[in-house]
Amino acid sequence: MESGETQLAVASKLTAIGIMALSLAIGFLSFYLLSDLTKEKRKRHIEELTSQFINFVIFIWLGKIVLHLPIFISDPLSILTYPSDSQSFYFAIVLISLLLLYKTKRKKLNILPFLESFIHIFLVGSFVYEFIQFVVEDNPYAFGYLILLAVLIGMFFFLQERLTTMMIVMVMMIVWSVGLVVLGFVQPFVTVFGYIMAPWFVGLFFVLSMGTLL
Repeated sequence: MESGETQLAVASKLTAIGIMALSLAIGFLSFYLLSDLTKEKRKRHIEELTSQFINFVIFIWLGKIVLHLPIFISDPLSILTYPSDSQSFYFAIVLISLLLLYKTKRKKLNILPFLESFIHIFLVGSFVYEFIQFVVEDNPYAFGYLILLAVLIGMFFFLQERLTTMMIVMVMMIVWSVGLVVLGFVQPFVTVFGYIMAPWFVGLFFVLSMGTLL
């Protein structure tokens, strides 16, 4: 019985990972096909973004270990099956933000073009993910975020030829953050790639991000 439950849990986790990977792959493909950057710049941005996504996954696993250290010490292998929760996701966001800030300060990364490329991939990938959740997985709570993402994607492509990169990044972050906070109050929860986003964290992330950009 336990073996069957374990197999179902593993299958569910693999399905979730597969949906996320497919969504991000479509986001990357959309960026490569639709970006107005030169081919060389697109390749460099894709390489950097791929590297940072890998770092983000590593940071989530690190968060699982740090935040559940007693479990990891008593049974290290159990951390492989222990689900990644929102706290691990928040932990990874903080670490990846610090890493990007460090690379920017060391002049190893031009942060604004990087963020604009990230926004393109993130919005398209998130839209595909939420669409699958709503249509295939029959998750009614995905609908609100799906509408928000559709609005953001429309705004992003509309503003690309009209505003500077700095203004595009700021407008997208403001609308995304406010939209998530509103959704967090009108429905039981709102998720980003399956991780619950608490309104307080979205607000804190928004304030810190705006402060860093400014």
